Amino acid sequence: MSLALVGGRVYRSPSNDDKPIENAVVIVDQGKITKVGAQNAVTYSEYAHKIDCSGFTITAGFQNSHVHLTADETTDTTSEVVGERLRNEYTQYGFTSIVDAGSFPLYTTAARSIIESGKALGSRIFTACAPLYPAEGIPFYLDDLPEDVRKMLPQPKTPEEARRFVRWNVSMGADIIKLFTGSLVTRRSVKPMELETARAAVEEAHSLGRVVFCHPSNIEGINVALDSGADVLAHTESEGSVWSEELVGRMKSLISLIPTLKLWLYEAAKINSSKEWAEEFEGKCITQLSSFATAGGRVLFGTDAGYMTDFDPSEEYVLMERGGMSPRAILKSLTTAPAALFNESRMRGTVTEGMKADLVVLKEDPFDKVENFAKVVLTIRDGRVIHSSISDSV
Repeated sequence: MSLALVGGRVYRSPSNDDKPIENAVVIVDQGKITKVGAQNAVTYSEYAHKIDCSGFTITAGFQNSHVHLTADETTDTTSEVVGERLRNEYTQYGFTSIVDAGSFPLYTTAARSIIESGKALGSRIFTACAPLYPAEGIPFYLDDLPEDVRKMLPQPKTPEEARRFVRWNVSMGADIIKLFTGSLVTRRSVKPMELETARAAVEEAHSLGRVVFCHPSNIEGINVALDSGADVLAHTESEGSVWSEELVGRMKSLISLIPTLKLWLYEAAKINSSKEWAEEFEGKCITQLSSFATAGGRVLFGTDAGYMTDFDPSEEYVLMERGGMSPRAILKSLTTAPAALFNESRMRGTVTEGMKADLVVLKEDPFDKVENFAKVVLTIRDGRVIHSSISDSV
């Protein structure tokens, strides 16, 4: 069935030159966008299912580039449970794609198969499967894992072991490779990954067409990521250091950044730190984002949801704005930036004829207030409504 989204304000892309189309019509047929324009200039089939979007705002579908589909071998993978989970955690917030940055591979690949087979509706899932850690460098916050599970976590001691673990992850279905270039082995101690080990992992991943994400923890971890040729920093840097102009310049030219700013208050609350200390620390990480974004660095939206039990992204949008990002820049981090990272700019990221019909309909305009990015009334993936809070939908 074709769809006609009628009467909304459409932001075709985050480009500064791209002005919104008022009282627009977006036509969707066979999973693609076939027409976009002002309502008085577009004719649409009487057979299209019309959805009244008057007063709403329409953008391309969002990508959350850092989540975790936390699970173990006992987690239910029935289609009903998987669909409900993705709806509660991601599709209700407009995420048509998510990047799982490390999880139990058998669960995540099973969940992905359920979604792609059409047995349940949900976001497209990219996954890292099992992250690679430094030798003897499992993070302290995984101490509660059973010892037999901890021993299974990839901890390459040599470059060849790193290559082998990358190949294993790809054989399990990994779309990205995740490296802990800096691992918090205690709350105050970071163990870096050996540069040659990281470089071997990155080279192997790139040879297999995979993007490499890095968890840095401190400036040394950032430098290992940069020197190894990795593609994405999965966080700002959790020691709260000041990033020099030289470092920011290298980062801007070599790597993308996922800020995960909301995470730092979440972490501070876990150790019962004072409100003043938590806000000071969060401010340091906001300053890191500001220095990177102001320099023109490539930012991707991500929350670390799944590790965090709060899935509402509203606060992350506010914190990114405090870091100097305009609504257009935030929209870019949700749409065109991740599409470019995965070499899919010709498929998704903008509301353009011929693109995949991954769309978000928002109750209010996020260019008026960034929290409105989270006020989703419809999420459409490949032309199918996968979340709706309005009655006039399919």
